[in-house]
Amino acid sequence: MDRTRKKSVKRYFDYSLLFVTIFIAGFGLIMIYSTSSYTAQMKFGNAQYYFKKQLMFMLLGFAAMYVAYRIDYHVWHKLAFPIFICASLLVFALIPFGSEANGATRWIRFGSIGVQPADVCKPAVIMMVSSAVCSYGTKLKKFRYVMLICILTGGVEAALVFVISNNMSSAIIIFLIAFVQTFIAYPGYKIYVALTGLAAAGVGGIYAWLTNMIKGGNMTESFRLNRLLVWINPENYASDKGFQTVQALYAIGSGGLGKGLGKSLQKLGYIPESQNDMIFSIICEEIGLFGAIFVIIVFGVMLWRIAHVAQNAPDLFGTLLVSGVFAHIAIQVVLNIAVVTNFIPNTGVSLPFISYGGTSETILLAEIGLVLNVSSKIRLES
Repeated sequence: MDRTRKKSVKRYFDYSLLFVTIFIAGFGLIMIYSTSSYTAQMKFGNAQYYFKKQLMFMLLGFAAMYVAYRIDYHVWHKLAFPIFICASLLVFALIPFGSEANGATRWIRFGSIGVQPADVCKPAVIMMVSSAVCSYGTKLKKFRYVMLICILTGGVEAALVFVISNNMSSAIIIFLIAFVQTFIAYPGYKIYVALTGLAAAGVGGIYAWLTNMIKGGNMTESFRLNRLLVWINPENYASDKGFQTVQALYAIGSGGLGKGLGKSLQKLGYIPESQNDMIFSIICEEIGLFGAIFVIIVFGVMLWRIAHVAQNAPDLFGTLLVSGVFAHIAIQVVLNIAVVTNFIPNTGVSLPFISYGGTSETILLAEIGLVLNVSSKIRLES
């Protein structure tokens, strides 16, 4: 008598992603203390000021990660639109309640705690695009529907962030997240290749125009155009607009094999707020070229594990959610390192899990929890 053995179904959990997230968040905490201790002592009389605040937000972020992991990701399909509307209203709240700094209104502050609505918009767009794509179904075989979703989600939210908060970097990231998600959802790819080619040609044309303009060497009345001029030749403006960029390049160039953790010179007032967007330059200075490469490799491992979950997700909604998280982290890592090394114009993009920032840290860790929840629904048959 033959006996048929029933297959046992096991659930998958990506421990590699969890461990690399804990590692990179812990490393970020160490680097924040190293880069911010001098500034914190000068401003607040407490070298651990930024470290303690980031530690609090990191713990809050891990709590948010656990909550996101425990909630079935299909819930976000129904809640995507309300969350999207709430994120938009939070951006509008900048008009009466926003706090202005460096010519931009990006924060809503509650005492010493600040919330950046643009960071809230990123997961909101990830959920909204995923939900909209699944709702459209077979209509997505037509490119116009794909672009409609991209424009009405990422495009609208990016426009709000740019117009109300004057935050172009976050607006670009939000739109690119939606663009990547719709690219994954659309069955064709040729039109995306064509659009990428047109964008590259446009960037090349702008670069040629700026190279010709910079021969005059004069600043203009346009803040953004000045940034582009500084990008082309930062040494010409080293004492003014190009100061931060030049000092960051000095930090990278002088690092060599590393001066040693805590031994950076550029963080001693030469790079303003070095614990923020320019923290990668201090990493290069203190732990050297190989240390910086190691950090990039760690991010690569994280993105590889996220991509693995996306490829094996149980359904399209799970795939798109995880793809959105992948796009969010990958875009910010690439843009931040490109800014620090002056491959692209200087703009405010933080390095995920490492740069100082409570809202960003908490939301990114919550997104990892979302990925872990999707991974837990992957069925392993044995």
